[in-house]
Amino acid sequence: MLRFDPFRDLDRLTEQMLGVPAGSPRAPRFMPMDLYKSGDHYVLHADLPGVDPGSVDVHVDNGTLTIRAERSGRTEESVEWLASERFTGSYMRQLSLGEGVDTDGISATYENGVLTVSIPVAEKAKPRRIDIAVTNDAKVVAGHVDAPQVTAT
Repeated sequence: MLRFDPFRDLDRLTEQMLGVPAGSPRAPRFMPMDLYKSGDHYVLHADLPGVDPGSVDVHVDNGTLTIRAERSGRTEESVEWLASERFTGSYMRQLSLGEGVDTDGISATYENGVLTVSIPVAEKAKPRRIDIAVTNDAKVVAGHVDAPQVTAT
């Protein structure tokens, strides 16, 4: 008697796609993220569902922002897995920051499985307006006008 088992097909497909048998721990392939500029800072959102906030590490070294996180393995070892698609293990993502950011002002929050990192633009990299001071004491000397002095602040 043949019995239809949709999970057997799912397991076979999982093995073909991921190269590992269903029910075995798999390492995460990537950390999905969004990065955009808002005003005078950059904002990074990284999806880390199921990750313990205590395992998340964000640090900057030599102009490189590194995000690391750990998603704990499962403890249900005496069960028969029918489907196992959730990754366990370590995640890591690195971004080169360049010289135009304030690395001392970087901050991070973790809420509902999303890590948000705020990266402020350095003061020296922000566009600024240059004020022009004009003097009105130009003198005419024998048909020659002395140019007024201009200073920038």
